[in-house]
Amino acid sequence: MTKPKHLEPTRPEPSRWLEVLFLAARLGFTAFGGPAAHIAMLREQVVTRRGWQSDAHFLDLLGLTNLIPGPNSTEMVMHVGLERAGWRGLLAAGLGFILPAAGITLALAVAYKEFGSSPQLKGVLYGLKPVVIAVVSQAIWGLAQLVFKSWTSSLIAVLAVIGSLLGGPELPILFAGAALIVVLERIQKTQNLNALEPVTLTGIFLLFLKIGATIYGSGYVLLAFLRGEFVTRGWITQAQLLDAIAIGQVTPGPVFSSATFVGYLIAGFPGAALATLAIFGPAFLFVALTGSLVSRLRQHPISSQLLNGLNAAALGLMAAVTLELARSALIDAWTVALALGSVIALVRFKINSTWLVLAGALLGLIHAGLSNSR
Repeated sequence: MTKPKHLEPTRPEPSRWLEVLFLAARLGFTAFGGPAAHIAMLREQVVTRRGWQSDAHFLDLLGLTNLIPGPNSTEMVMHVGLERAGWRGLLAAGLGFILPAAGITLALAVAYKEFGSSPQLKGVLYGLKPVVIAVVSQAIWGLAQLVFKSWTSSLIAVLAVIGSLLGGPELPILFAGAALIVVLERIQKTQNLNALEPVTLTGIFLLFLKIGATIYGSGYVLLAFLRGEFVTRGWITQAQLLDAIAIGQVTPGPVFSSATFVGYLIAGFPGAALATLAIFGPAFLFVALTGSLVSRLRQHPISSQLLNGLNAAALGLMAAVTLELARSALIDAWTVALALGSVIALVRFKINSTWLVLAGALLGLIHAGLSNSR
């Protein structure tokens, strides 16, 4: 029997790691909108357009990635690189995705320190968010066809959406989903510190390393971690923290590039470099250690069921994030029209999501300029 393509032993070719590098860099320069949007755009490229993975395997990786600490979308890109081109692909994927975002964020940090925050950011977000909702919704719809094939997975996905919207933490929801599906499948089978501290480069590196090695979920959780470690120490202000998160959201690539911004504000270029290295470094290790875990989990009935429950919960969390984003994005007739137009462009005309996201950002800037001129 022929093995599925994604389960065959990786045979890195000289050009494969370059393929991965170009894809990751492309996403690093254009994947606006946060982790859910990054994952949706990654799926479009590796499943729909290139056929490197099946939807089922992509969903397995997404479920697994939610269980390990670090930036989810960055680790998903790394997993794709590892499977496509071995350890060279892992490094190419990680660096290709991280460095463009870190570089852009660093440039904005320098400008921010010199000139203050820019009102154009609001315009970009205004046009960007409706397009992101369309892109992510299309990805969720495609992956949901796998989850909703069984009533147990469907139930877990719905419960995960409800739990997340009610404020439940991500990790317990994921573990509950994984455990609940085993119980349901078995039932079915049976029936049928906070003082001011001096700033040091070592301290910056260790604090960001701790965040990178322990944070679960997505970049949206980063705000609480950065506040607890840096605002309470008096190294940055609350206003600077909010600006850093906004920069991470509005720039392409991983939201964790906010660390580059914060590092620069605290200690200039050395701080930016150490913060970036420390917060992303653990992700390379976690992906390398868990790269072959999905295929092993699928080989045992119980662990395969656990993975199904985890996937359903992960998709539910992704849907909940999209609903929360929609509340702040679809605020008038213009943004609703932009979101609907993006859905039509994606589904009917198969427009590449990269161009749609860039167009949304540009239209948002134009809208902001017209509003300011009135």
